[in-house]
Amino acid sequence: HDSKYAKQNKHQGRELRLPPMEKLEEKDVVTEETVLASLRRALDQFSSLQSDDGCWPGDFSGIMFVMPGLIFALYVTRSLNTVVTAEHRREICRYIYNHQNEDGGWGTLILGSSSMFGTCSNYITLRLLGEELDGNEVLAKGRGWILSHGSATLVPQWGKIWLSILGVYDWSGNNPIFPELWLVPQFLPFHPGKFWCLCRMIYLPMAYLYGKKFVGPITPIILALREEIYDIPYDKINWGMSRNACAKEDLVCPRTVLQNAVWASLYKCVEPVLSSWPINKLRDRALKNLMEHIHYEDDNTQYLCICAVNKALNMVCCWAEDPSSEAFKRHLARIPDFLWISEDGMKAQVYDSVQSWETSFIIQAYCATDLVSEYGPTLERANAFMKKSQVLWNHPGDQSYSHRHRSKGSWTLSSADNGWAVSDTTAEALKAVLLLSKISNNIVADPVERERVHDAVDCLLSFV
Repeated sequence: HDSKYAKQNKHQGRELRLPPMEKLEEKDVVTEETVLASLRRALDQFSSLQSDDGCWPGDFSGIMFVMPGLIFALYVTRSLNTVVTAEHRREICRYIYNHQNEDGGWGTLILGSSSMFGTCSNYITLRLLGEELDGNEVLAKGRGWILSHGSATLVPQWGKIWLSILGVYDWSGNNPIFPELWLVPQFLPFHPGKFWCLCRMIYLPMAYLYGKKFVGPITPIILALREEIYDIPYDKINWGMSRNACAKEDLVCPRTVLQNAVWASLYKCVEPVLSSWPINKLRDRALKNLMEHIHYEDDNTQYLCICAVNKALNMVCCWAEDPSSEAFKRHLARIPDFLWISEDGMKAQVYDSVQSWETSFIIQAYCATDLVSEYGPTLERANAFMKKSQVLWNHPGDQSYSHRHRSKGSWTLSSADNGWAVSDTTAEALKAVLLLSKISNNIVADPVERERVHDAVDCLLSFV
């Protein structure tokens, strides 16, 4: 946990005064009293970091394209000033500045070498947040990295999609993501319902936005970016040549000649047919189908979504469907759940934190000692959180149609609102609540109900 969070607890009147640390020399004998004193210091420290609702929140970030996605979504929906205050802007910019690499670029991860995706995403984010290019050494170095490595035409697929949504890249420079694929029979092996859930839920809104060729407002900043991130005039770019182009810094698995031929065939032969009348009626039907799935995901995660990446995309989809919709407004309200501020600035977490996951292990650590009787209030709050964060329902409707697994009895990585069952979190959480249930009621009252334990076991067995 970072010092910002510790200072916040201190400000709320929860300052901890630890006894002085006992330093041992190499020849000193380690006694039981010494071990217990050190253990109490550690447990006291953890107790001071517990939040009021009983969990241990923490920083679950480090991916440098998560915050840009949220900023892009807010910008194209004209909501940036609604959510992002001047203080937010300052701290977000500080975070991006702090994690610029010496060569001027940004990595896809904070510890990674510079990549086109990371550099384009964070350079554009700074510009959208109001940072000016003139006299800004950070932006000058970032732009220099982009241009010296081939320009933004070499950004990988997710970058191409986000830049197309913003209006600083043309949709014709993307390989197709067919919305119609969701209409094929579910028994086919390439139906998106067969994809890994995280992959599926990200490409779902991407397919919708590709199908609509959605582009946000073309503002002076967007027009300026079109000039800043390319080494030739925007209207001279060969978007067809850019479709399969990718910077070597971002290329993890090069495509084969056959793969490129397949993508070219899909773009040149299949996409024109699906986009033309009367077959384009099928696209309209596919887009409606996609929005059903998007709304289902939003409703069943309380607008947190499976992660911040698809949340940002889903939010744009809801706005594209109806800018004044209740769904879009509810998306805006949950953005603060993903923000975390620490010494290096404000960042966006991948999930709305990992409270259930971390709290489960911390409970197990307390219970592994013989000191549980000394930490009753801490464990009581933790028990209340674990009970509150268990998912007590299954997703409504036809789960096979919505490509969902059982959720009743599970725990998510974060909170019950997230709704996505995670097998290993459920296993560790179950172990934690069972350990708490063995503690005297005088220390931890109201243990988890037997029926809930059975639901958790049934959920775990359903994954087998």
